[in-house]
Amino acid sequence: METPSEADLEIVAAQLGRTPRATRAIAHRCPCGNPDVVETAPRLPDGTPFPTLFYLTCPHATAACSRLESAGVMRDMQQRLSTDPELAERYEKAAEDYLARRTAIEDVPEIAHVAAGGMPGRVKCLHVQLAHALAAGRGVNPFGDEVRDAIEPYWADGPCVNPNKSDKKDE
Repeated sequence: METPSEADLEIVAAQLGRTPRATRAIAHRCPCGNPDVVETAPRLPDGTPFPTLFYLTCPHATAACSRLESAGVMRDMQQRLSTDPELAERYEKAAEDYLARRTAIEDVPEIAHVAAGGMPGRVKCLHVQLAHALAAGRGVNPFGDEVRDAIEPYWADGPCVNPNKSDKKDE
C-alpha cells in the first residue's frame, strides 16, 4: 500500500466521476500505472461505517466485472459455493483476511462481522471480489482470482484516464 499523491487522487476522481471519499492508500496499480484499487477508511469522514475496504476504481475493470455479473457469473459462483466445501472454506478465509485487514486499520463495532461483496456466505459483487484479489494478491480470494483471470488484460486498450491530458472533451 502506498499513500496516494494529489495526482493519484485526481486520477481516481476522474475514474469515478466524483471526489473519492476516505481514500487511505493506493492498494493496487494497473500495469498502465494508474491506481485501479484504493483502500478506504472503515469510517467515512462523517463517522458513517464503511465496510468496503478495497474499492475498484478503474472503469475498464469495473465494466468488465459488470459484464460478468450480467452474464450470470455470480449465480454460477454462488452455486459452486453451496456445493463445494473446499471452495467455501477458501472463501471463508478470504472473508477473514478482509475483516482482519480492515480491523487492523480501525475497529468499527457496527460492521465488525460484515465483510463486503457478500463474503463469506454469498457472492454478490464481483467488483469487490476483484478489488480484494488485486489488493491482497493471488491465492487470497478464490472468486476474485477467477474474476481477474476472466477479465485480464482489462488495461489492453490503454489507460482509462490519461494523467498527462486534460479530461475535457474535444470541442
